[in-house]
Parts: sequence; structure tokens; C-alpha cells
Amino acid sequence: MELPTQTFQVTRADLIRYAGASGDFNPIHWSDRFATKVGLPGVIAHGMFTMALVGRAVTAWAGSPDAVVDFGVRFTRPVVVPDDDAGTEVVVSAVVREVTEEGLTRLDVTATCLGEKVLSQARATVRTRA
Repeated sequence: MELPTQTFQVTRADLIRYAGASGDFNPIHWSDRFATKVGLPGVIAHGMFTMALVGRAVTAWAGSPDAVVDFGVRFTRPVVVPDDDAGTEVVVSAVVREVTEEGLTRLDVTATCLGEKVLSQARATVRTRA
């Protein structure tokens, strides 16, 4: 069973807000000049910001933040965020891998940007509401 796809718009303003909240002011998240100097294609979103977007999707599917029992990902490709008003999109989808007798649902999650997977081994376990 596939869950409804969720799309998140990511702009440079989002990266600035996340940097302030997280304390991560690494210039790869705000300076094209620095990002390209270190071999990146441009400014990239914080990996944990990308993971947080996926976490928002999982929470929405679960119906409640406290229903999320387990959640993990591996970062495979950066989310490049252009310096314009549109930014980029992260598209999150999931399929139900298993429903256990204990009332847990295991999800295989996919996150893409511009058609490329940005996370691997993205999985979540949510508690089914009684």
C-alpha cells in the first residue's frame, strides 16, 4: 500500500531559519562561492533539515508525533537549493512494508529532489491508533 505523496518547497530563506535554529552556519548552506569551492554544485540544504521534512511527512501519515516509534535515514545526495524565490522541492513518498500483530506499521520511505533520491535506507515505524 502506498501512502499519499507529500511535497515540501525548500528555499534559501528556509535554510537561514534552520541555521539559526540549529546553530549550523556552515557556509555550504548559504554561500554559493564557498559551496562550489569545496566541490558542491551549489548551496545545499542541511541534511538534518531534509530528514526533518521526511519526519514531518511520517508524522502526518501517523496522525500524531507520539505515534512515531522509530525513524532513520542515510544521506545519499545533497538537496541543492537555488538562489531564487522558488527554491526546490523535496518529494516524500512511502509504502507500507509490514503491519505487525503488535499494532506497528513499518514504512519504507523515499525522498527525492529533481527526480533523484536524496536519502537511502529511509524507514519508519509508527504505532497504529487503537
